[in-house]
Amino acid sequence: MHWETIAAPHDVAAPRPMTVRAQSIPARHHFPDHTHGWGQLVHAISGVLTVGVEGRSFVISPEQAVWLPTGLRHRVGSLLGAEFRSLWIADNAGAGLPESPTVFAVSPLLQALIVEAAALDGQDDPDGYAGRVTGLILDQLRRAKPLSGALPWPRGEPLSTICEALYSDPADPRGPEEWGLDLAMSGRTLARRFEAELGMSLRSWRRRLRLFKAIEMLGGGLGVTQTAMELGYSSTSAFVYAFRTQMGVGPHTYALGSRAGRRPRAPSSGAVLSSACHLR
Repeated sequence: MHWETIAAPHDVAAPRPMTVRAQSIPARHHFPDHTHGWGQLVHAISGVLTVGVEGRSFVISPEQAVWLPTGLRHRVGSLLGAEFRSLWIADNAGAGLPESPTVFAVSPLLQALIVEAAALDGQDDPDGYAGRVTGLILDQLRRAKPLSGALPWPRGEPLSTICEALYSDPADPRGPEEWGLDLAMSGRTLARRFEAELGMSLRSWRRRLRLFKAIEMLGGGLGVTQTAMELGYSSTSAFVYAFRTQMGVGPHTYALGSRAGRRPRAPSSGAVLSSACHLR
């Protein structure tokens, strides 16, 4: 389905040492491919972002952010809409941050600092408070844990039709054969394309999507049983088992920690982005 383009900012001043841009991205809108002469942290305080870089595409939740080194061509958008916060960071200030695009876990403290920096951006700083907030953000970024669990996203049709439908309704039970009938291809052909483009089977992608959506729903205050039903699990116990297997804690414990500002983190391999797909 069609996405609308948002004009990328032009003739902007270089960050000294950091500039924060706050912007609402409507559903199915994206910034086209562009580059910056400085590093960028891509984050949403609410909603989900789709990020494309170096021939790959993935989506991130508010518990994640993407670090993009200077000069890297990228695009950012949102399927359902998001509150976008972009941190532009000068090269000297970003010393020690990764030289490759990397997904980070965002702690409650880091998100709070990003929100505060956005509120302070452009104001005078007579007592150096804004500078101290910037310093804390940079410290947090250097300490943040890289993740390899971002949700990969397809290049375009027909696989994007499947992924968008499942994102809107994770309980949709259709497999390759049923989707193949809808998309005029064999189930075997569709399964091969999914593996080739996203690096995993439709079943594995659906499992990762359900975890992604579970984190989103639980963080938004939805109960464990209702989350299980929304995601299409046969029972609450099946959902609890799947969540604990992937996250190391049960969903109830996770939800309590999230509300208390102590969100447990998904297991991490410490790897940089690994999903082999491209944002259309």
